[in-house]
Amino acid sequence: MELQTLRSWHGWISQELDTVMDFWLRHSHDEEYGGFFTCLGQDGKVYDDLKYIWLQGRQVWMYSRLYRKLPRFRRPELLQAARAGGDFLLRHARITPSQKCAFVLTRDGRPVKIQRTIFSECFYVLGLDELGRATGESHYQTEALKMMEAIVHWVREDPSELGRPQLAGAVLHDTMAVPMMLLNLVDQLSEGDAETASRFSELGSWSAQRILMHVQRSGTAVLENVSEDGKELPGCLGRQQNPGHALEAGWFLLRHAQRQRNSALLSQVVEKFIKQPFRSGWDPEQEGLFAFQDVDGLCPTQLEWKMKLWWPHTEAMIAFLMGFAETRDQELLELFDQVAKYTFAKFHDPETGEWFGYLTQEGKVALTIKGGPFKGCFHVPRALYMCEEILESLIKETEPTIQE
Repeated sequence: MELQTLRSWHGWISQELDTVMDFWLRHSHDEEYGGFFTCLGQDGKVYDDLKYIWLQGRQVWMYSRLYRKLPRFRRPELLQAARAGGDFLLRHARITPSQKCAFVLTRDGRPVKIQRTIFSECFYVLGLDELGRATGESHYQTEALKMMEAIVHWVREDPSELGRPQLAGAVLHDTMAVPMMLLNLVDQLSEGDAETASRFSELGSWSAQRILMHVQRSGTAVLENVSEDGKELPGCLGRQQNPGHALEAGWFLLRHAQRQRNSALLSQVVEKFIKQPFRSGWDPEQEGLFAFQDVDGLCPTQLEWKMKLWWPHTEAMIAFLMGFAETRDQELLELFDQVAKYTFAKFHDPETGEWFGYLTQEGKVALTIKGGPFKGCFHVPRALYMCEEILESLIKETEPTIQE
């Protein structure tokens, strides 16, 4: 039964990855200025030509990773588009003389807005590093490492260049998204590079420990924000839960535990960051994962709190399947099957390809767009690609056992 489930999902996911990528290859390329359009309607038509740096970096990463890892995507046009996206980033993303990147640019690369965060810069690093690996051209990775140094400086030493003054009434806090991104970048930059892995080993351990601080309430909840010394914060900020983030942090931590060969951490992560956020975050009446929750059961202040968004479900698919591959815990495979069935049934668009991103609590399509300022060519194809790889590995491991 297990092998049959793995084979069935492998075929379905592999085919869906091809369909999703075809959507972006057909509709998102800016042949005139380079880079990608991400504000796409249901049929792929561009409804806004602004370019969001974090989505540009994500799409460069996605194209480059598929080109490098999956033989059927080793096509010249894919690498050419990735290079055009990377070169667009090199020309326009940074707001000189600062290391900061813009958040959004005009189609031809003029800055529109800067955010006081590190996330544009993080995906700039992610995309350029992977492009360097795919092309074999070192200048992309050199730039990625240079930006990585700036990010670490802002997070751990001096945040003043981010433009966030410390106001008298502001509560200093640690948001889980920051150490999550750093841990993800350490994973990316360290792949197959012992020297870089050694260079960022301490940063990886620091990031993992910062994420683990978000396990609160005697280990019964993962909170999105905690104090800088790992205590629960008062008010809505402190009570906030984000099930999708907790699950994404879960598989980031699993990868870290694998690199460290830390079985105790792996077990802790499976329980606290994978099973537990799912149990609390799954809607028992309408199914699907809530976008936000309040740990005390109060009404969250986010207007979209009970909507079902695409990305928490893709992160859950990765987390459950990766956790199963590591532990062979049948509950994790069953949870993967449960979430994947809901996700394919509700988000998948059989008419024009790709997935809807925003559903009501009841699972009805709330927004028909396929891309925008937050949804691009990343969470859906990344989850499909990663799940395909894990499933393929599991099938190869399981088949000899069956034959014996």
